[in-house]
Amino acid sequence: MLLHDTGLIYGRYLRQSLRSRFALLFGVLMPLLYLLFFGPLLTDLPLGGRGSSWQVLVPGLLLQLGLFGASFAGFSIIIENSQGVVERMRVTPVSRLALLLGRVLRDATVFAFQAVLLVLAALVMGLRAPLPGVLIGFAFVALLTVSLASLSYALAMKVRTPQEFGPTINALTMPSMLLSGLMLPMTLGPAWLDVLSHLMPFRYLVDAVRDAYVGSYATAHMLYGVLVALGFTALAVTVGTRVFRTAGA
Repeated sequence: MLLHDTGLIYGRYLRQSLRSRFALLFGVLMPLLYLLFFGPLLTDLPLGGRGSSWQVLVPGLLLQLGLFGASFAGFSIIIENSQGVVERMRVTPVSRLALLLGRVLRDATVFAFQAVLLVLAALVMGLRAPLPGVLIGFAFVALLTVSLASLSYALAMKVRTPQEFGPTINALTMPSMLLSGLMLPMTLGPAWLDVLSHLMPFRYLVDAVRDAYVGSYATAHMLYGVLVALGFTALAVTVGTRVFRTAGA
């Protein structure tokens, strides 16, 4: 029943996304702008890592796509609350876990598609990376999306207005982006900033994807990245499910 219910919810929200093709393409706009206007500035600069500047920048942009996109996913719950959609779902026998999983799996599908578009654009710009490394990057984007979307939906169930939700998400996502080394490796900064960045879970994910983009798969960065991604996803889905159950959604 869980798989059946999840499939129903997933299909419902995926059809909504497919009907809004403009939003589907617009979501990848910010990483594309970084790729087009920021990427060329890094060409031939010593970035303190293996591979080209594109192999440093593109993994960060992939995770930035998941970070900002999934973090704001909860806006849809606020809209549904105002329209009575959540109230109608409360009276159905659908699993509360399925109500969450269907949504976050839709989000993971959408952002994986956008990640493919981003990588294709990066290949045109000059990115060269092994196919297994690119696929590993997509997997990390999907896990990051599932975890952050789960927390975003949980937060949206606790607040009532976009005016409360938006500033909270902004206050969390901007420091996460800056301290995780998504744009540039944190090893380029002072030692205290590099140490502080290790408190951010996204730091381990971006280090793992950068290793994958240069063809290094059996590394400490990859091990830590996989463990942090899986652990963070499990924790986020657990928190999200608990909020959905207690809120009756």
